[in-house]
Amino acid sequence: MYVIAILGNFSILFTVKIESSLHEPMYYFLCMLAVNDLVVYTSTLPKMLAVFWFNSREIDFSACLTQMYFILIFSVMESGILVAMALDRYVAICHPLRHSTILTNPLVVKIGLAVVLRGGIIILPFPFLVKQLPYCRTNVIPQPLCAHIVMVNLACTDTHVSSYYGLFVQYCVMGLDGIFIGVSYTQILRAIFILPTKDARLKTLGTCSSHLFLISAFYIPSIFISLMYRFAQNMPLHFHVLIANVYFLMAPC
Repeated sequence: MYVIAILGNFSILFTVKIESSLHEPMYYFLCMLAVNDLVVYTSTLPKMLAVFWFNSREIDFSACLTQMYFILIFSVMESGILVAMALDRYVAICHPLRHSTILTNPLVVKIGLAVVLRGGIIILPFPFLVKQLPYCRTNVIPQPLCAHIVMVNLACTDTHVSSYYGLFVQYCVMGLDGIFIGVSYTQILRAIFILPTKDARLKTLGTCSSHLFLISAFYIPSIFISLMYRFAQNMPLHFHVLIANVYFLMAPC
């Protein structure tokens, strides 16, 4: 999966760079997603492979915090990029004649900067909240990576502030992203179903299929993880690990 993700995402970046016909907002957002996924993989997969291949089962606390920060910030950024891609699909299908005038290159750059700044600002409190927690029970992380909720569960004190802030980001920030994507696709489907022929409807819907698959691969496991760690702690550990791996590894691949 690591090799496929690295080769696949670099192929996307290389192809868009050399093919001038792909210098459009849809492919710029795809490149942002590819870079985002490459950083997520690079911050998690090498350590996971070291665990499996070389039995290197220790990680410095600061390194764990750094990995947690990268996981969180690029998860929020990925959510923002998916919203930007939904906006692009909405304009392309519902307002095709105005697509080039609405989504100009300067606007795409501004959207990209807004996605990065939003992620950086929202996620900044997490490492400080986790670092100040006392850890006296165990230092064993029951996951192949330093996820926020896993580290919080290791603390031996009240963790409501960190936990509630995690819920805020999960449901208020990424939840709003999901609502925006849902509204966009409601309008897209309305525009698709008024097309005159079945072939035209299928062709137009086909331009959204990969985006819809990626949205499902990103949001559904994310919701599962959040709910399991808070309300289904008696669920078998291997199921927690499986869902976490699907969430962090499947979408970039």
